[in-house]
This record gives sequence, C-alpha cells and structure tokens, in this order.
Amino acid sequence: MTLRDALTEASAHIARRDAETLLAHLLSRDRAWLFAHPEAELSAAHLEALRALTARRAAHEPLQHLTGFQDFYGLPLRVTRDTLIPRPETELLVEAVLDWVASHPRMNAPRILDVGTGSGAIALALATHLPTVDITACDLSPAALDVARDNAERLGLSHRVHFLLSDLLTSPQLNTNAHFDAIVSNPPYVPTTDAATMQPEVVDHEPHTALFAGPTGLDIYRRLIPQAHAALRPNGLLALEFGFGQSEALRALLETPGSGAESPGSGAESPGSGDWRDLRFLDDYAGIPRIALATRP
Repeated sequence: MTLRDALTEASAHIARRDAETLLAHLLSRDRAWLFAHPEAELSAAHLEALRALTARRAAHEPLQHLTGFQDFYGLPLRVTRDTLIPRPETELLVEAVLDWVASHPRMNAPRILDVGTGSGAIALALATHLPTVDITACDLSPAALDVARDNAERLGLSHRVHFLLSDLLTSPQLNTNAHFDAIVSNPPYVPTTDAATMQPEVVDHEPHTALFAGPTGLDIYRRLIPQAHAALRPNGLLALEFGFGQSEALRALLETPGSGAESPGSGAESPGSGDWRDLRFLDDYAGIPRIALATRP
C-alpha cells in the first residue's frame, strides 16, 4: 500500500493530521517527507502498526501518548500517562519568568523552584535559556520525576536541574534551604466537578493528581501561596498558571493575609501569606487571564 492510500484509510477513522503525525512517527520522518513521497510503498509491518495506532487514537488516546513526545518551548519532551501533557499556554509562564529575570540584570545566578514539574517542561525550558540559573524541580509523583529526569538527561540538562520528591514545598530539603529568587508553578487547577464534561483524551488518560484540585480548583493554591511566600527571598517572584474564570479568586488569595492556608512543615496558618505586591495577570492566546505574577516585598 502507498503512503497516500494508507493515509486515506487511516483518515476515515481519525483526523488527517493525526494520521500524518502517526505515520511520520512510525517512519522516523517528518510530515513534509510524507507529502513529497505519496507513492512510496509502506511495508506490511508499518501498515499493521499504523492501523493499531489509528485504532488507539480513534478510542481517544492522546496523540502525544502514541508518539511518546510533545514539543514544548522548542524542546522535544517525552510524556507518559504519569505526566500532564504540556500545553502551549504554559509557554507563557516560561516567558514571564524569562522576562522577569531579564529585568534583573544584576541577578547573576538566580535560584528558581518549579513546583509540580511533571515532565520537567518548565524547569528544562528555563534551564535552556538561562545558562547560569540554579533550578530545583519538585513533584509528589516518583513516576513523573523519572520522566522529568529522563528528559533532562536526553537534553543534556541533568547537571543543571535538581529534581526532588516533594508535596509542594513540604520536603525538609526545601524547608531548610528555602531561599529562592523565583517560584513558578503550573499546579492542578481544574474543579473536580468539570470532570464529567472534559474530553476523554484528558480525563481518561492524564493523571488526575495533575489535573484536579477540589470543587473550585483552588485547593493547591491555598497551600502553595503561603508556602511560596515563606520560601522566597525579598523581592522574589511567584508565577502561577491558573484556569478559566479563576483570576478574581486567585487575586483574593494573594491579597488576603493568612488566607487560611498552612505554611511548609506546620499545621499553622501562615502570617503574611497575603503580603504580596505588584500583582498582575497576563492573558493567554485567547485573551483569557491565565498567568498570575506577584512579588514578595
């Protein structure tokens, strides 16, 4: 069967672009090569593999899980069912931190913490563009950290990013040496009530611990914001991604002292957790508020 005929067959079940991506992946080629060689013959083994992948995609398995990779900020990252698939909106979070570092030229070797690193997307993008940065990346999932470490090794960044198992900032290693210039996080922020209306590619295949955060989607922020306040140096940056319609609730958490959250390693409310300045919000590509930036005085 020719490549053209194989793509026509697959496209009867899935989107044409998805079929092209899967075939290019199987052949270790790019889509442009497929367009240039439509009459090339596909081996029986490759045809069988394409049909198997097509069936899985038709059953709503994410394309990134079928190919094993997702591009993020120019980096090819391995992704699995143990990690959230990096989204384009999160690249705006990386850009915001890069802009902040650039605006502080006297900061020669900034210390940055990526909370909930998942595949390592944010930490590795920052390490790629900030050659003198000292980055720690933490996650509560050992399986996710394995993926992140693998990505760091493949990209030649394993010596520049330190990975740590931690539920937010509760690790003793963070509590005893917590003086960061910037803390960045794309935490779980989807309300659990949204699960019934979400695409099966997401709710059935991505880790729920990386997606959902209580009935309003704010549970992680209530813990993370005071912990970050305690761990930042004066004038340090907190950069957070958040979900649709959550900007005002997040503003309230950042502007309300205490905010009913716990500080790292204790059961007490964190005094001054609402003590932030320069609070601002950035929109995503659709003009929706998506990134929150605040500075510890």
